[in-house]
Parts: sequence; structure tokens; C-alpha cells
Amino acid sequence: MRGDSRRLGPREASDAGYVVRDARPSRASEQARALARLLDSAVRIPGTGVRVGLDPILGLLPGAGDLIGGVLSAYVLVLAARSGVSKTVLLRMLANLGTDAVVGSVPLVGDLFDVGFRANARNVRLLEEFHARPATTDRASGIFVGVIVVAALLLAVASIAGAVLVVRWLAGMV
Repeated sequence: MRGDSRRLGPREASDAGYVVRDARPSRASEQARALARLLDSAVRIPGTGVRVGLDPILGLLPGAGDLIGGVLSAYVLVLAARSGVSKTVLLRMLANLGTDAVVGSVPLVGDLFDVGFRANARNVRLLEEFHARPATTDRASGIFVGVIVVAALLLAVASIAGAVLVVRWLAGMV
């Protein structure tokens, strides 16, 4: 590969066996950061230190606003996937978007949550951390995804147990 003038990606090794990392942010990181800024923190609310973006404002439009915000947020995932982020980190990013979508679907409360949670900024941070420290970010994301899976399984078991108890209670009333 000597004499090859192409820039090596963050996961490609040179002939010498080491990984070449460019100190400049990747194009995917720059695009994701710009989109996250637009969606999460484009404008400062006068008289406060609070910044809001398009996402909580779109959330005020019933149904369509959350859908449009979700599609725009998903593009950060697309950029991350194209830049070589691991599947584990992508799952963690998806969990951030899922949390934002579930809580964001509650009228008004969800819009306030959007202002504080900033799923897109979290995902950009994961993207940049992965490219700076892939093994550490992947390991931490793996633990996070594991906790989410266990919590989802526990929630599923609890809902089934709750349903069984309700059915038994109703059957006892008859």
C-alpha cells in the first residue's frame, strides 16, 4: 500500500500493521453533528441557557411531527453505519432513538423530554467516541445493550404475569 494516496479509514491497517487515524473529524461525523445541532439545539431560548432544536418543535405536530423527527434522527444512524460503527454501537444508538420515540410520544411531556434527552447529540457523541476509541466504546455499548435486553425481558415477564393475575382476579369475580 505504499504510494497509495487514499486516506485509510479508522478500521483499516497499513502495511506496517498499525491503524492510521486522522485527527480531523470524518465527513460522517460533521454531517451527523450538523443534523444533531439542527434537531436538538439550533436555537437558544431568550433569557435562558436552554437550547432547542427542530425535534421538540416537530413533536408538537400530532403524529406527523414525531414521524418526521424520527426519520431525520434515523439518518444519523445511517451516517454512523456508513462510517463503520460496530453493530453494538448502532444498537445503542437505536436504543437512544427508541427511548426518545417512546417517551416523546406522550403529548407535551415528550416534547419537554426531547429538550433534555437530546438523542441525536448522544448518538453523535457515540459515533465520535467510537472512531476515537473503538474497543472501549464498543465494550461500554455492549454492556448498555445487554442491560436494555435484560430490562426488556423483565418487563415482558412482568406484563405477562400481570395479565395472568388480572385474568385470575376477573375469573374469581364471576
